[in-house]
Amino acid sequence: MNYYKDADSSETQEWLQAFESVIKHADKDRAQFLLKALYNMGVQEGLPFNRLDTAYINTIAVEDEPMYPGDLTIERKIRALIRYNALAMVMRANKNDDDLGGHLATFASSATLYETGFNHFFRAASDHFGGDMIYYQGHSAPGIYARSYLEGRLTEEQLDNFRREVGGKGLSSYPHPYLMPDYWQFPTVSMGLGPIMSIYHAHVHRYMENRGLLEKEGRKIWTFLGDGETDEPESLGAISLAGREKLDNLIWVVNCNLQRLDGPVRGNGKIIQELESVFRGAGWRVIKVVWGGQWDTLLDKDVSGALKYRMEEVVDGEYQLYEARTAEFTREHFFNKYPELKEMADALTDEDISRLNRGGHDPMKVYAAFSEAMKTKGQPTVVLVKTVKGYGLSTQTQAVNKSHQVKKLDQEALMYFRDRFDLPFTDEQLETLPFYRPEEGSAEMKYLKGRREALGGHLPNRRSGHIPLNIPDLSIFDRVLKGSNGKEQSTTMVFVRLLSAMLKNKDIQDRVVPIVPDEARTFGLEGMFRQLGIYSAVGQKYTPEDSEALMGYKEAIDGHMLEEGINEAGAMSAWIALATSYSVNALPMIPMYIYYSMFGFQRIGDLAWAAGDCQAQGFLLGATAGRTTLNGEGLQHQDGHSQILFNVVPNCVTYDPCFGYELAVVMHDGLRRMYGEGERVYYYLTLMNENYEQPEMPEGVEEGIKRGMYLLEDNSSAQVQLLGSGVILREVQKASQILKDDFNITSNVWSVTSFNELTRDGMACDDYNRLHPMEEEIVPWVTEQLAPHEGIVVAATDYMRNYSEQIRAWLPDNRPYTTLGTDGYGRSDTRENLRSFFHVDAAHIVVATLKRLADEGEVEMRLVKDAISSFGIEADQPPAWQQQSYYDQFPDAPAPDNVNPSPVPEFISEEDEEISSEGRAEDKADATLLNNDDVTE
Repeated sequence: MNYYKDADSSETQEWLQAFESVIKHADKDRAQFLLKALYNMGVQEGLPFNRLDTAYINTIAVEDEPMYPGDLTIERKIRALIRYNALAMVMRANKNDDDLGGHLATFASSATLYETGFNHFFRAASDHFGGDMIYYQGHSAPGIYARSYLEGRLTEEQLDNFRREVGGKGLSSYPHPYLMPDYWQFPTVSMGLGPIMSIYHAHVHRYMENRGLLEKEGRKIWTFLGDGETDEPESLGAISLAGREKLDNLIWVVNCNLQRLDGPVRGNGKIIQELESVFRGAGWRVIKVVWGGQWDTLLDKDVSGALKYRMEEVVDGEYQLYEARTAEFTREHFFNKYPELKEMADALTDEDISRLNRGGHDPMKVYAAFSEAMKTKGQPTVVLVKTVKGYGLSTQTQAVNKSHQVKKLDQEALMYFRDRFDLPFTDEQLETLPFYRPEEGSAEMKYLKGRREALGGHLPNRRSGHIPLNIPDLSIFDRVLKGSNGKEQSTTMVFVRLLSAMLKNKDIQDRVVPIVPDEARTFGLEGMFRQLGIYSAVGQKYTPEDSEALMGYKEAIDGHMLEEGINEAGAMSAWIALATSYSVNALPMIPMYIYYSMFGFQRIGDLAWAAGDCQAQGFLLGATAGRTTLNGEGLQHQDGHSQILFNVVPNCVTYDPCFGYELAVVMHDGLRRMYGEGERVYYYLTLMNENYEQPEMPEGVEEGIKRGMYLLEDNSSAQVQLLGSGVILREVQKASQILKDDFNITSNVWSVTSFNELTRDGMACDDYNRLHPMEEEIVPWVTEQLAPHEGIVVAATDYMRNYSEQIRAWLPDNRPYTTLGTDGYGRSDTRENLRSFFHVDAAHIVVATLKRLADEGEVEMRLVKDAISSFGIEADQPPAWQQQSYYDQFPDAPAPDNVNPSPVPEFISEEDEEISSEGRAEDKADATLLNNDDVTE
């Protein structure tokens, strides 16, 4: 415990001895109390405490390391073979001109981490144990495949088809459950998503244990990520939740190879120290594995503290330089700075210095850290492991800035790799890059398989089988199907009634989980606070101010609802954890996450895509949807595009229902498809907050609701087909009545519950018909429905026009088609004014219909002009998507007192016309550096 450059080492030792005495003769709680008291005093005295890191050495002292339970020699041989097969797989994929890519350096740095886990810690699921959950770092996938090849789970042909998946015999580039549903559990290569998903996975797992849905078996969630990945906001944005809830089922392993994709992570600092402070502050246990065992002797001899001081002093950029250069360079620039270190290094040969390894490449150090992490109680654990990116690949590849992009090695580098890891290949054999698996009865194979058998079986492994639930009949929603009997309700409130019905059904009530961000009251769900309870890891330690109210706030350790706060990414991650429970826990859950639709896909789009990748099942409810439905809120709250955005996820099924019975039919069909029949899809449904009477369901419309459209109002010999969805369907109904009453034009009204589903159906029919030219053509649903009805087609929605434009190709007989939508930013106003502004109200629908009829020669063009005048429509107003700002609409409006809309004046007079254009530009640039007062002066 000596400190280099200590001004008074005797005083330091006295303090340390006194504190040691407290630990030994009082207890650790007392010692902790004294430290806190000293810290508080220092803060009050204004001392600049701003870090929570500790010395830049291993957290676990040598004398506290447990005995290593494995065979280090045979594990090294196995690890070397896995390293080689991973290398061969990537290089073989890039030997020709296909340039398929692949990554070598990440797994090279983390092989010891994974192998220690596979051999001693990662427990597979079995009939008696639920299994650990492992989030593998995406770029390490080749190494995981290489291990599975040694185990006999993957064939040489599959390795040879790495990144060649189209033919069905290949391996996906990264962890993708959708592409390899029996292998990968979680999609992780979109950096940052694995970390936040794992936190909420641990949170949801504890929630399910506390509700009695899962047994408390001590399962662990292991998450492997890179130090560069921690810069993603999603990576560290939720770590306080794990600390706050004391999620000791969560273990993170951060592979600190000090490099991101293009260069150092913290070249001018120390990423391990930075992360230690962050995690300690969030309530995590931090275990640092910085130095390998070769440093132990030197650290033991460090009586002056100079070595520890130098370790702390050197920044990461320098550490990378030492790894990339020679032992002589390290001696000169690391050891020779201080005489005490130079004396220490003089006793070392260059070979000794080369063997001074980082902790992440020492299985004994890694094992000690993992073992401690497994034993930790009452807090999550992060293991910060220092490694070398590209470790062992070649002296020209490891720790260099371009190592992430390396996917090929030349013959000389291959020979270095072979010799470095004692591989059994001749120079000639290396040229062909053969895959290698030892004989079945060899010591390596027996050990490899024996360790996995002891831990429950092979990993990675994913349950992909269907576990059906008993789905009730549609009659469960009878109260909604019969309409609201004159009472006005929004579809958001209808959803609450549907949710209540499901929570009362004995077959599924325990599986249904309402999830809200922090606006349950906005969506009318506060009635469930007392009925269900809001989940809290610690229950409720206070008396809420509304405890006596009927809908008072209630938290409980076995609470049913999840309220995740103002945290869209976190709530979505919790939803994904529940939506994949059928695979992770063999326990299907029905998560229903309701939120402001505007704060959905555009905020968590990558997570929505990941949900599709991991074949999530559940419902996302985008409430207050539509550009003109949420009146008064304005630009950042009004959603006119979420239906289009969610349509990009191939296995997301989307609907925009107008009436409660439509919502009921869609939700019931979703339950049937996902939980009854096991279809791997999830649903996005838009809900509105506009109140209107909900009609009773007409007979025979269920099929059309599910397929995407049905005939709502059938007027015989109609001249026009009007299509509407969501709340704008009601504007279409009004327009139909105006056309009949004022213009003697009859129209059919169609409710389009999903333009997206109609589009997918049309594309599927096109593909089938093109590839089966000799068979009878199949007809898209939209074509089949409209074909018997003549007349032009006009569609209006509360979304961008692209939403309804999608079906144009499948209108029968190239039918004339006009679409209206809400392109442009939202505005704050009444619904009536907004719909007029975006040209989707009844008046604009009527005008659009008349104009299309006039274009077809069926009415006079004068009729269109008269209609525009009679409705008071401003014909010359720019469309909504072209109006950029308040000043564009009202150029003569006075500016607020604190705004000067006039441009900064030029510093050029009429006499300066001879100034060159370059000089003029320089003067303008200088002017922009001055504030308005300076310019005025």
